[in-house]
This record gives sequence, C-alpha cells and structure tokens, in this order.
Amino acid sequence: MLVERDQTAEFPPSDDGLAPQSGRLRAEHGNEVKRPLPRDVPPETKQRPARPLSEPGRDAGTRGDGTTRRNKSRRALRASLAALLLVPVAGASYLYWDNARHYETTDDAFIAARQFAVAPKVSGYLTAVPVTDNEHVTAGEVIARIDDRDYRIALAKAEGEVAAANASIENIDAQIGVQQAQVAQNQWQIGQAQAGLTFDQQQAARYQDLARTGAGTVQSAQQWLSQRLQQQASVKAAEATLVATVRQLAVLKAQRDSADANLQQAIAQRDQARLNLSYATVTAAQPGRIVQLSAAVGQYASVGTDLAMFVPDDIWVVANFKENQLDRIRPGQPVTLRIDAYPEHAVLGHVASVQPGSGTAFSLLPAENATGNYVKIVQRVPVKILLDNPPTDVALGPGMSAEPTVRVDPGPSLIERLARVL
Repeated sequence: MLVERDQTAEFPPSDDGLAPQSGRLRAEHGNEVKRPLPRDVPPETKQRPARPLSEPGRDAGTRGDGTTRRNKSRRALRASLAALLLVPVAGASYLYWDNARHYETTDDAFIAARQFAVAPKVSGYLTAVPVTDNEHVTAGEVIARIDDRDYRIALAKAEGEVAAANASIENIDAQIGVQQAQVAQNQWQIGQAQAGLTFDQQQAARYQDLARTGAGTVQSAQQWLSQRLQQQASVKAAEATLVATVRQLAVLKAQRDSADANLQQAIAQRDQARLNLSYATVTAAQPGRIVQLSAAVGQYASVGTDLAMFVPDDIWVVANFKENQLDRIRPGQPVTLRIDAYPEHAVLGHVASVQPGSGTAFSLLPAENATGNYVKIVQRVPVKILLDNPPTDVALGPGMSAEPTVRVDPGPSLIERLARVL
C-alpha cells in the first residue's frame, strides 16, 4: 500500500469562528491523504488564529442589562400609546354602533315604475310625431297623429244616419197623431150611429103599434123596421172601424219603438265614429317621459303597434331587505335614499308597504323547498319606498340602483344628542 508524505496544510479559519481544521483527510479505504495547500491563499492568512466567541470586558451580561432596560422602556411607551389610541377608537366604535343600530340599509334596491307601451287603437299612416326620445310630456300632450280623413267621413255618415232616424221618428209621430184623430172620429161616428139607431127603433115600434090598431099602414111599419136594421149595421160598422183604427195606432207605436231603437243604434255608431276620430290623435294619459320612440312620419301604424315606451313620473324604490332586517321596518318610517347615478342629490322618502312574501315566492319558477336537500338561505323581501322629494332636474327611471337607509328607531342616538349639546 502506498503512502504519501505526511504533510499537513494549514487552512484559514472558517467563517463560523471555529479553529481551523486539519488538512489531513482520510480516504474512503482508510488511507491517509494529504490535502495540498491552495496556491492563492496568502501566507499571513494561513496561520490566522480563530476568532473567539466572546471578548473580555464585553460579556453578555453587561450588554443584556442595557438592552433589556431599553426594551422595557420601549414596550412601556408602546403600551401607553396603544392605550391612548384605544380609548378614542373604542369610543368612536361605540358611537358608530349606537348610531348604526337606529337604521337598516341595503344595496339591493332599484327604482321601479309601471312603464307601458304606447300603441294606437286605430290604423293609418302617421302624419306627425311632435315628440322625440326621452322627452317629458304632460297629460294630454300629443305623441303622434294618424291620417284621420277616413274617420271624418265615417263620422259624417254616422251623423247622417242619426238624422235619418230622427226624421223617421218624427214621421211616425205624425202618423200616430193622424191615427189618434181617426180613432176620435170613429168614436163620434159610433155615437152618431147609435143615436140614429135609437130613433129608428122608436119609429119602428110606433108604426108597428099603428099598423096593429089600423091607424097606420103595414108598409110604413116595415119601412121603419128596415131602417132600424140598417142603422144597427151602421153602428156595428162604426165600431169595427174604431177597432181597426185603434189597432193601427198600436202598429204605429210599435214602429216608433223600432225607430227609437234605430236611432239609438245610429247614435252609438256616431259615437264610435267620433271615438275613432279621436283615437287618430295619440296623446299622453299622464305625465311622463317618452322612451324608445319608434314612430316616424309616413309610417303605417296598425292597431296595437308599439310607437314608443312610456315611463310615468310616478316612480318608487323597491328595496330587497333581508328577512332578518324586517323586524323593525314599518310603513311610514322615514327613508334616506342615495341614487347611484346622482350621489349629490339627497332624496327623502318613506316606507309605503312590505310585500307579504319573499321575492322568490312570486317568481316565474318559485323554489320548491320540499324536494331534494334543503339548505337554509336568508331570503329577500321587497319593501316599497315612495319618494317625497324626487329630483326634477335629472331623469330617474326603472332599473337605476339606489341605497335606501330606513330609520327604524326614532329615538336620538348618542352622537345625535352630543351634536345637539355641542
């Protein structure tokens, strides 16, 4: 076994301050191996003594006492500052909590309105559209005009039919007057015939007595008997004529009733024609704004065609509060509203009503909690809030976001009492 020269090399101390290690190394098979010195290490560094762990006169105990005193002073100062800061922070936190418990707020709120489509009831070509998009209109203001010539002609025709029905009624009334005169005349004729019949009966009886006694002739008796029979026939004829005239009077009265019905029908047709003529002018039923205007001059508008959307001025806020916030919300409570689109406007309102049920209960597909696995979720309940001072210089419409704050406790909070005192 070969062995190299027994030489050792001195290396500089390690970075951890320990004594230098021996340069003699052991080989893997137990052979002693001499480690050569690096050529770039200067001679003075080869035998530098190891750095002691501690220096005399600067022991750890002396240094620790000063550091400990300084640390304790710093801790005390920090504790004092923390205590000084904790008092106002705690006071401010209590004031905030005391003031916040007087209110209930939510960011799930939107402006709502009963918007609807503006559509004509009659068809025709549009001759005028005096409004434009997003324009505010008052009640009765014209939105669109339809060509009304056909409807004016229909109205004139209906008015003519009304006049004809009135003339027919007047004619029948005249006939009824004539017939009533005929009835009166027949009644007089009956009276006259009865008077003649009475005289003929007396004459016939007188001549029969004369013929029986021989004072008169049989011929004269037979003549007055015949006269009596003729007068009886005249009375019956007069009575029959009276019955005929009375029945004709009833026919005329029935014709008048029919003429009255025709007049009422003609009046109804005239009123319908007048309404159709009025429908040719589309007006605003209430104050509001014109939205999504699609009408144009020359356009043919059929019945029910949407000319524009109409947003009334009557708007409100639907705030979807959590169901655990409804305990102290009541109708009539004041509300402060912040509109996201116009945060500089302070809008006031009041609670109008609370919906008797959650929003999902009235949705198109309500939740079926009796099926499947059930996970309890806090529901949202719509609360209707009316605006007391809606801004007039800006446009508010359905779908705009709002943040209502409801005053559920009318009593003053601590910060409000302090503000009054100060």
